[in-house]
Amino acid sequence: MKIISGTGRKIGFILIMVLALGLFTGCSLSGKKNAPDNVPGPENQVIPSEQKLNVAVYYVKMTAGDSYLVREVHEVPFTKEVARAALEELINGNPETPGASKVLPPATSVRGVSIRNGLAVVDFSREVLQANVGAMGETLGIQSIVNTLSEFPAVQKVSFLVDGRLDPETRDWWGHVGLYRQPFTRDLSRVYEPKIWVTKPVPGQKVNDPVEIKGSAMVFEGTVNVRLKDEGGKILATGFTTASEGMGRGDFELKMPFAVPPVGKGSLEVFWASPKDGSELDKVVVPVSW
Repeated sequence: MKIISGTGRKIGFILIMVLALGLFTGCSLSGKKNAPDNVPGPENQVIPSEQKLNVAVYYVKMTAGDSYLVREVHEVPFTKEVARAALEELINGNPETPGASKVLPPATSVRGVSIRNGLAVVDFSREVLQANVGAMGETLGIQSIVNTLSEFPAVQKVSFLVDGRLDPETRDWWGHVGLYRQPFTRDLSRVYEPKIWVTKPVPGQKVNDPVEIKGSAMVFEGTVNVRLKDEGGKILATGFTTASEGMGRGDFELKMPFAVPPVGKGSLEVFWASPKDGSELDKVVVPVSW
């Protein structure tokens, strides 16, 4: 009887442990959420509630002689629904560029964003149809939405719905420019400000030899200059490249070798040189480490 009793206690203990493990695993799985927007990103990552995200948004700027888009990078609270967050910032955020303005009516809400096979479908509330900015503003307004979403590598095309439908009123959109040629694709040709922006490396990134630099420029003959400095201002490397468009906006890319110093910090400077006096113009400074 003692042997049987001891065996029973052992079996009972094992069963309790198995059940406890099962309950713990079940809680973990039931707490997992699907990645919103279907935008690829790290899973199971613990993010502090105070952490922020940087999103690129495009606003419209109208001057006496021209109308165009400006690109700004805004900080928003962390969320896995990054595409929705970018659109909501486009609606509710405040442009920082003098003269830039929002096109989407402030009462507009984003009912949903789905991304599949490179196509983002945005479902707006019906308030979105109340914009009144003229034909050019309408064209640029549509492109501001498309460019904002296509900042994410998972998005190549964008289509719109209103209240889940594409009815005749929705197709007419804002009156002058309709949605008859959906889906729309990314177009930076009328993004005039800033002249230069850098997408890689991102601020604070640890860089190695060679440092890979990517961005967009709209500068004279497309020539972009690059310089890497350490924290004390010592120049570690210099280089230049040419954007894909010499007379308009184009992408640029460069891999610049440098002798990696001991652990420390520095900055990457990207600019173009004035053909008149060689002065450095529209400089972008990106803090980096190694």
